[in-house]
Amino acid sequence: MRIQLIAATAALVMVSGAAVAQSTIVVQEQAPVVTGSTVVVPGEVRTYVMEQRVPSVAYEGEIVVGAPLPEAVEVRTVDGYNDYAYTVVNERRVLVNPQTRTVIQVLD
Repeated sequence: MRIQLIAATAALVMVSGAAVAQSTIVVQEQAPVVTGSTVVVPGEVRTYVMEQRVPSVAYEGEIVVGAPLPEAVEVRTVDGYNDYAYTVVNERRVLVNPQTRTVIQVLD
């Protein structure tokens, strides 16, 4: 009886470990993921934008997430990520949707 109980316990532990391993899913996102009011962008995009040396554009308006940038502000695409562009406005790095020129995130 004791051997059967030990064998059953060992089998249960092994099966539950396999079930946990199967429930882990890794998803690589390229398009921005919106969670509530927060946009989650790939770390590679943020790193790329923070490392680029580009001149800052002086802009008198306020840079607001969700608002489009004026056509006069030049945006640059992020290498390898066509869903992202960036620029530097008033000494702040800004992630932009290149199709709509809408501000996705202001990086600090």
